Amino acid sequence: MVGGGILGTTHAWQALKLGHDVIHVERDLLPRGASVRNFGLIWVSGRRAGLELDEAIRARLMWEELSLEFPAMEFNPNGSLTLAKNEMEVAILEECLKKVDADIRQWSVLDKRETQRVNPAVRGAFLAALWCPLDATVEPATVLTSLRAGLSKKPKYRWRSGVEIKSITPKAEYVQAISDSDEIFEGDLLILCPGADHQTLFKNEFAAAPIRQVRLQMMSTDVFPEKLTTSIADGDSLRYYPAYAETNLATLPMQAPIASEKHMQLLLVQRSDGTLTIGDTHEYETPFEFTLDERPYEYLHEVASSLIGKTLPPIVRRWDGIYSQRIDGEIVDRRFIFPNVIAVTGPGGRGNSLAPAIAEQTFDWIQRGSGDGI
Repeated sequence: MVGGGILGTTHAWQALKLGHDVIHVERDLLPRGASVRNFGLIWVSGRRAGLELDEAIRARLMWEELSLEFPAMEFNPNGSLTLAKNEMEVAILEECLKKVDADIRQWSVLDKRETQRVNPAVRGAFLAALWCPLDATVEPATVLTSLRAGLSKKPKYRWRSGVEIKSITPKAEYVQAISDSDEIFEGDLLILCPGADHQTLFKNEFAAAPIRQVRLQMMSTDVFPEKLTTSIADGDSLRYYPAYAETNLATLPMQAPIASEKHMQLLLVQRSDGTLTIGDTHEYETPFEFTLDERPYEYLHEVASSLIGKTLPPIVRRWDGIYSQRIDGEIVDRRFIFPNVIAVTGPGGRGNSLAPAIAEQTFDWIQRGSGDGI
């Protein structure tokens, strides 16, 4: 297994469940990629109807299974509230309840008083909320380390960090991976989960794949003194999540200019230490800027404060992240590079939410001997 992000780690877990010996290799000494630069959301409510929603619900069950197997992992089945600020957004929420899969998603629309029963800290400028109790979170800062600590207790798992793989060579009956220090790793099958790195290994194959890089900006505030019992989204998320694509989105008012320019929505999660993770933006055109634009941070902090009903604590950390995304709407890019080398990447912003189910599907896919693509 090459790649220590959430996809690589859940693939390692799945391989162990199936009885395989696993050597798990990662180039960074500590997690640094998109798996720790996110909200930690396990997001069911906004997923596309059909296969994506099915995998999201399956993954939600698997995250709960993981939390029972690895109790140190901070899994929080807190649900989410998508807050509507105006009557047009409320109408979209009501329209959502008419979808054939509304019951599967466990959606309900709450008025302001009902919303505050679910999350008493939300007292700001909103009219109603879409409640999805299926949504959950994990802690991005600790989920990988806690999972690997648990996996490392298993005799068939071997973890190596700080190891850069420079070449992968298939042999007749095995595959060989060689590190930049010429250490050799061998196995029957190699699964590569490179995240947004489409350049280091198999550059030509990734260049031809229907994937792209997406950059986002996020932030963390100082400790918020109240308990937010749910994750929070604003009405702009209705424009971006595919679950809402078949509603009458044309009736929504224009976004704020900065929100439109940066393809923004508000997502807000309280971490276990009381701080708030807030985002996010979406940038699609490479090469990306190396600087952080301050305007989205100011705007999102203001929007979040208006919905909560009080000025939030100051921003204490800012960062960006880059993830890999399929550009054709498919869930993930999963392909045989060689008969015994498989690459899995491209889940986009669904990576944390769907990772366990994606890993499970990979091994089903291997058994079927599928060709290129998903």
